[in-house]
Amino acid sequence: MEVRVDKYLWAMRIYKTRSIAADACKNGRVTLNGVQLKPSRTFKIGDRFNVRKGPITYTFRVLQLSENRLGAKLVPEYMQDCTDPKQLELLELARMAGNGSRDRGTGRPTKKDRREIETFMSDNYLDEIDWDDED
Repeated sequence: MEVRVDKYLWAMRIYKTRSIAADACKNGRVTLNGVQLKPSRTFKIGDRFNVRKGPITYTFRVLQLSENRLGAKLVPEYMQDCTDPKQLELLELARMAGNGSRDRGTGRPTKKDRREIETFMSDNYLDEIDWDDED
């Protein structure tokens, strides 16, 4: 039995839809032995393939074939994750780097910043200043 690449990637929950899986193949994100796969190519049991998603490249081995979408708990019976631990470290580093907060004054202004800018740029800004306050 053989299963199309796009159908298998969708069934194993690597991609949310089959069309996204097909686009990934067309854009060269799915490889088998270093060769880019077309969506219509078929997988056989024992094939090892790579999927590039974000900053890392996942490596999987086909254990069983299925054309139907599986529950997440059943996926390990059909596919083995052989991803290099160094790649998983890259994913963890990317997650940690993305959690940083924006320093004040960088990036887009907040609503409060925008209001302060509008007040400053208005013609009557000097009228709003309390000149008697000696702080």
